[in-house]
Amino acid sequence: MSDAGISMHVAQLRKELDDQLFTRTAAGLAFTPGGLRLASRAIEILGLQRQTAIEVTEAAHGRRLLRIAASSAFAEHAAPGLIELFSSRADDLAVELSVHPASQFRHLISSRAVDVALGPAGVGPADGTNAIAARPFLKYQIITVAAPDSALAGYSAGPPPAGLLREQMWMLGPSAGSVDGEIGVMLENLAVPDGQQRIFQSDAAALEEVRRVGGVTLSIGFAVGKDLSAGRLVQIKGSGLQTSGEWAAFTLPPASRQPAVSELVRFITTPRCTQAMIRGTGVGVTRFKPKVHVTLWS
Repeated sequence: MSDAGISMHVAQLRKELDDQLFTRTAAGLAFTPGGLRLASRAIEILGLQRQTAIEVTEAAHGRRLLRIAASSAFAEHAAPGLIELFSSRADDLAVELSVHPASQFRHLISSRAVDVALGPAGVGPADGTNAIAARPFLKYQIITVAAPDSALAGYSAGPPPAGLLREQMWMLGPSAGSVDGEIGVMLENLAVPDGQQRIFQSDAAALEEVRRVGGVTLSIGFAVGKDLSAGRLVQIKGSGLQTSGEWAAFTLPPASRQPAVSELVRFITTPRCTQAMIRGTGVGVTRFKPKVHVTLWS
């Protein structure tokens, strides 16, 4: 495009959005807060354009697309087994998985950005109407584990002192980054200082760091069952060190959702599907890409 063409489009954007978007400085261009927000959305907008083209092409060739939003813990520990088993039932079905905080589920579903959201029932979308349907399907526990040589290991049969807990380095998966999530609430109730928390890209990476250098972590119980049985990890018990939860499927009401969603909701409660989710080997790096928005401040 010519400089004049770009200037015309920028002027139209400024008028339409009622924001200067950026200013010129001696060092170059400086974004306004609104300009930063627009810049962070631009890549997503272009991605949606490409995605829409793919979806239209797939539909034209008789393929279906099921868009699933999931909490970080579900995406890592249960989604691989679910998706592999469910998608194998239909050759014409493609599944797209994205990771979001549970607090965003209601908006994602009501705006039809996704077809179904899978995550904690306790922190899922609260809705006083019938606009969102919820179907619980799998109970789980979040437990505290440490290496066998940890200072906490001697307290595996009883609660460790609160001060000792706060002194430990907590190796945590991405779920800990959500302040309104279950793990975030547990850390807050335990009064674990921010300086004693390290966040890793996955629960598996956090567990590996605990095995390698020590520390303590919070994990889904069935994900560390083999390590606990083999003595590679020990569970630390006490007030606030474990909690129970249940994953649920959130969708539009049955009359408004597509057939593939209803099929998934029925399938996800079957014993075969439950075993596939619990026995899954974990998520691979090519399985999903968490949606991350990064804003840089000078």
